[in-house]
Amino acid sequence: MRLLGKYLRRYHWYFSIAGLAMLVSIGLDMFNPHLLRLIIDRIIIGKQLNLLQMALLSLLGITVSRAVLGYCKEFLFDCGGQKVVTDLRQDLFDHLQTLSFSYFDGVNTGELMSRLKEDIDNIMRAVVFGFMLFTEQCIYFAVASVLLFALHWKLALLALAVMPCIAWLAFRLEQRIGVVYEQLSDQSVRINTTAQENLAGVRLVKAFGREKYEIQKFLDQNQRNYQLNLDQAAIWSRYHPWIEFLTSLAIVLVTAGGGFLVMREELSVGTLVAFSNYVTMLIWPMRMLGWLTNLLAQCLASVKKVEALFREQPEIADPAAPVVSAVIAGRLRFTDVSFEYNGRTVLRNINLDLQPGSTLAIMGLTGSGKSSLINLIGRYYDRSAGRIELDGVDVRDWPLKLLREQLAVVMQETFLFSDTITENIQFGSGRATPEQLAAAARDAQVDEFVAELPDGYETVIGERGIGLSGGQKQRIALARALVKQCPLLILDDATSNLDMETEYRIQRALERRSGMTKIIIAHRISAVKNADEIIVIEDGAIVERGTHQQLLALGQRYYQTYREQFQGLLELAGKEEQSHAV
Repeated sequence: MRLLGKYLRRYHWYFSIAGLAMLVSIGLDMFNPHLLRLIIDRIIIGKQLNLLQMALLSLLGITVSRAVLGYCKEFLFDCGGQKVVTDLRQDLFDHLQTLSFSYFDGVNTGELMSRLKEDIDNIMRAVVFGFMLFTEQCIYFAVASVLLFALHWKLALLALAVMPCIAWLAFRLEQRIGVVYEQLSDQSVRINTTAQENLAGVRLVKAFGREKYEIQKFLDQNQRNYQLNLDQAAIWSRYHPWIEFLTSLAIVLVTAGGGFLVMREELSVGTLVAFSNYVTMLIWPMRMLGWLTNLLAQCLASVKKVEALFREQPEIADPAAPVVSAVIAGRLRFTDVSFEYNGRTVLRNINLDLQPGSTLAIMGLTGSGKSSLINLIGRYYDRSAGRIELDGVDVRDWPLKLLREQLAVVMQETFLFSDTITENIQFGSGRATPEQLAAAARDAQVDEFVAELPDGYETVIGERGIGLSGGQKQRIALARALVKQCPLLILDDATSNLDMETEYRIQRALERRSGMTKIIIAHRISAVKNADEIIVIEDGAIVERGTHQQLLALGQRYYQTYREQFQGLLELAGKEEQSHAV
């Protein structure tokens, strides 16, 4: 209720009207046994036939009224419950969008999908059906108990004698089965994750011939899920039949005791029939108790998981007193910036000063800290020490949304949505005009291959861009960044899958966009040699910096990379020089 309370209050009128319909329906239901007693004792046995028409019309009226009220109750409870669960799922999804990169580094997609779908569905069943049934059955039990005592208190005590045993069994059932449902919830995550990873990487599985291994891995998880469901069934079958037996025993006791009292003329036949009907109203909630306990256990297990997600807080949040630069030109400055992640120093004492419109290139070995450096600019992670300024304002003082609106980023891992190429490009800016989209696609060399697709820019690409080459996906990602038209453009190894000719054309197009401050991470000399400044990072520190010619003259790491990449050309040039000398 702590989790769901605010949602229930939001749609309280649905539940209020449905609750009123339920109360009236229960009231009419409670009048039915009284009418039956009247028909049996006064009309059938007492021969007061003048009351027959009134009694039958009353029964008909109650039946019709209960049908109408039942429809209203079910419809409104269902509508209210669906709205509650829809809002809950939306709020959970919204909350996930606020969490930092670091949270997603340690959680898998299958788990989050399970929370958003299966756990919310379990909560939905409890809200839509369980809440209504629990309230309804509690009222039935309470009112029927009072009426039983009003009819015959000794017989009522006999009917209620088995109820404490049933309540204890239901309590034990909830305790035992709740543990299993928590395990089932976790196991559902493992199955989802195993299946999701396999299907996402099915081409890799087939390429390495690992189908049998993957089948066995999924089988192991599926068997564990099967065993947990067997455990749940064993617990259910151990307790539920006893609940059924005890509720049936209550009916037997009432029938035997009531029949004895009728024979002694201490109770009329009509009263016994009415009493039996009220006992049925008493028994039904107790029989429902097992099912409701089962439903409650599922709901509680899911609520714990969902609550745990809501308790997660973003490590990076908006500043209390945000500051915004008056003119966003794109000047970026790093001052003694260091960064630690999971207890490991990733960057040490980084100092940079990028003027608006300039280009910085970053080179270094894999794992040297290049991507970590650019992730600090948009506060995807926060620096551990030092200061990072955009247009003279510390990035920690910028509102997060506004700060990230100044950046256009092409990530190292290209991600495309299962949508049209146009929508994937437009994702960078929902306000882009057709002319801006066309210009971005042209500069990124997307138009070169789109013309060959069956539906051009309206071609729907597969999941994560399946069906496109690595270079084609990178070009779409680059167009997505260019259409944003931001002061800062960050390319994290964004042309690694492109051929040299396409890369050259893209570089010329980027150079024409002179208003942008550009940061380019690359491993190829051809992608960085025209930058205003090139830095080489090693073990999180800048070990070389300068222009292309300055670093070549330095003859160290950058020069070694240059020699490795252009060894063939250098050897050819050397041979030509020797032949000319001869």
